[in-house]
Amino acid sequence: MLVVVYTRDGKYLLMRRVDHPEFWQSVTGSLTWEETDPRDTALRELAEETGISNPDGLRALDLSNQYEIYPEWRHRYAPGITHNIEHAFALELPHPVAITVNPEEHSEYRWVEFEQAIELATSYTNRDVIRLVQERTQGAAHE
Repeated sequence: MLVVVYTRDGKYLLMRRVDHPEFWQSVTGSLTWEETDPRDTALRELAEETGISNPDGLRALDLSNQYEIYPEWRHRYAPGITHNIEHAFALELPHPVAITVNPEEHSEYRWVEFEQAIELATSYTNRDVIRLVQERTQGAAHE
């Protein structure tokens, strides 16, 4: 699950991972054993990783990506699982807000312009979803 959080004026939230300091990402996470709806996971991960609880406007992007799980993170999954399916969501906020990062996962956060978000985001799927959000929001602004 991936949630791209952005503002109406085009700032994107990215967070630096603790376990890989060169790795910047949007909100990410996996379904727990109890969860069956990726939206529930998105809401839980938003709260855990940013402190944003029960936001209005979380929307599914009707996009799923399959990617290989880094070997060092495979212990989090059932034995033999090497790939994950990532469901993409977006959350628009009126303006940047203070984020409460989970110190076990992220060391810092930044609100950045689109170009810098593309440069910073480590995962190609994260960059693809940021591009998709940018295209959709620019298209909506011109309608």
